[in-house]
Amino acid sequence: MKYFLKPLVALCLLTIVACSQESTTDPTVRDQAARLFPQDQDLAKIYLRSCRSCHAVSATGAPLSGDVAAWKPRMAKGMDTLVDNVINGFAGMPPYGLCMDCQPVEFEALINFMAGVEE
Repeated sequence: MKYFLKPLVALCLLTIVACSQESTTDPTVRDQAARLFPQDQDLAKIYLRSCRSCHAVSATGAPLSGDVAAWKPRMAKGMDTLVDNVINGFAGMPPYGLCMDCQPVEFEALINFMAGVEE
């Protein structure tokens, strides 16, 4: 049991610490982020388990899902850079965005979803 607890506690602390950048105070954007989910069921499962805890909660400081204004400067960096940031970790985001079994194509789809890019 004690071998199970250490990784669980570490993951919880990492999740809390990992989600820290800017915060949106616009209640409309916050409400929208709390309701958004990818239409693709497989992406929705990944989003729910790995992305939503930061990208749907304003207090974390992560850019909120659907907040086009917050995502615009990030998207300007280019998708290759954003996917690389996800894989290697960037600022407060942990490597792989806590989705160790995700593929780059899934990260790209999730980034596009969160940035409000229509596919």
